Amino acid sequence: MGDAQCTKIKEVIENMAFTGEPVSWTRYGSGHINDTFKIECCQGNKTQSYILQRINHEIFTDPESLMKNISGVTSFLRKKIIAAGGDPMRETLNIVKSRDGREWYRDSQGNYWRAYIFIENATSYDMVRSQEDFYQSGRAFGRFQQLLADYPAEELTETIPDFHNTPVRLETFKKAVEEDICGRAGAVKAEIQFVLDREREAGIAAEMQKNGTLPLKVTHNDTKLNNIMIDDATGEGICIIDLDTIMPGLSIFDFGDSIRFGANTSAEDDPDCSHSGLSLPLFEIYTKGFLEGCQGKLTREEVDMLPMGAKLMTYECGMRFLTDFLQGDTYFRTTRENHNLDRARTQFALVADMERKWKEMEAIVEKYRGLWEDK
Repeated sequence: MGDAQCTKIKEVIENMAFTGEPVSWTRYGSGHINDTFKIECCQGNKTQSYILQRINHEIFTDPESLMKNISGVTSFLRKKIIAAGGDPMRETLNIVKSRDGREWYRDSQGNYWRAYIFIENATSYDMVRSQEDFYQSGRAFGRFQQLLADYPAEELTETIPDFHNTPVRLETFKKAVEEDICGRAGAVKAEIQFVLDREREAGIAAEMQKNGTLPLKVTHNDTKLNNIMIDDATGEGICIIDLDTIMPGLSIFDFGDSIRFGANTSAEDDPDCSHSGLSLPLFEIYTKGFLEGCQGKLTREEVDMLPMGAKLMTYECGMRFLTDFLQGDTYFRTTRENHNLDRARTQFALVADMERKWKEMEAIVEKYRGLWEDK
């Protein structure tokens, strides 16, 4: 760590209300958006660990509202967890305030920082190790929906406006095709047509939300496995982390993004899209866990739309990759030529396989519908 960065870290640590004397700090985790450090503090013969993060204010342009979202949701979760006899120190994030009583600290260079108490004896995994991991992921995100079912979602700020607004994403895509600033559209006519052929479905969920058929909920919006802490001893998913994209949204999109990422038979950027497809066993185990975790807090229409949530999130993500390819690869980080195009093709192959397996997906949801019913 360079001298300048070390000085900056020291400034931030001195202004956070940590318990004990800070003795070490090291980079932590595999995230690419925020800078994350693990801080060790000692008081007598006791050691307490913390997570310290610099919020990327180029992506999250209103860090104060972001932290207001996180503070409101985690405070609400603490009360729910305590009422259920759980452990609020392990089952939700616990914010460490700055010494002036804020949920964040702004350093002398204008950077925003926040800190959490470190959750001991639990691990987040980047890849699914077993079906049990994916089941625990579904159960944890379902429980997240259950605990926050009566949280006033409309009070949350949209940290990234129109993040999962598929019709808006489609209009951005069409504009990218029309402008074709890199001259790439001619080489991807089949992929462009794939998007346009499914235009009618792009607005289904948004229209159902608009007419009240799908209720607005608190949604996480980045429901990958590595955003869950799994207990090292029990293997249970105990805590949802990375709450930066907590926003008002649709529960079917949280479900769908997990399926898009975790139930694909290939890596997201596999150069050979023929490897991409839907694993029905993984779709089934996640659906089971998710509906168990929800404990009846979804409406009948939300349950009916779970397969469509998976399809729309995959379609939208593929469209975003293709849009970025057409615009010159300016948003998603790329490491090789046609990286975003490979990503788009993989997503579209997964959409096509979902369409082939649609009746099986619906049958799986129907199989576990009883878990949805409020007991």
